[in-house]
Amino acid sequence: MAKIRVAYDYSEAEDKSIRLGLFLMVSGIVSLFVLGFCWLNPALHNMQCKAANCSVVSLQQIGEMFECTFTCGADCKGTSLYPCLQIFVNNSESNSKALLHYDEQQLILNPKCSFIPPCERDNQKNSEIVMSWHEYWRDEIGSRDFICYINQHRRPDDALLKRVHDENVLLHCVLWPLLTLLVGVLIVLLTVCDFSNRREINHSTE
Repeated sequence: MAKIRVAYDYSEAEDKSIRLGLFLMVSGIVSLFVLGFCWLNPALHNMQCKAANCSVVSLQQIGEMFECTFTCGADCKGTSLYPCLQIFVNNSESNSKALLHYDEQQLILNPKCSFIPPCERDNQKNSEIVMSWHEYWRDEIGSRDFICYINQHRRPDDALLKRVHDENVLLHCVLWPLLTLLVGVLIVLLTVCDFSNRREINHSTE
């Protein structure tokens, strides 16, 4: 059975060009939807956080231990415990007290604590990491102002030290799929225009 062509009078090179263009167009559209769902939507929520000046009000360890998951190889995985450090800050956005979190991912994983350490197999190591974080905020930061991020509509009682997503994420989520789509459209249009011009020349010489 002969291979199906895009059109019966296109050359093999033109046929391949049109197929490549159509493939790029479909890839661009699919990428736009996938990246929009996986990255753009969370980024837009994260971008709603407004920058504010924060200062530490109090630090405390509540005595409760939480589980984290560590990996020690391809097939090695387990759980260990870390203590819960809470850092309360005063923010200039609402002039109220909020619980500081490292970023939105840690806020979702553990809304009670300010910091989730890199998980180690040994509980003591986890405790030492949290304690060093405690000492850093107590001794190095103290009452100095620093930039934090507040979302008054979604979580007015929480503050973020870092934003996971920024304007660059929005740019990449939209730019590359649209660029792929436009390149595909351009390839198809140029191929069709070239074919039409060639056919007109052939008709005029007959």
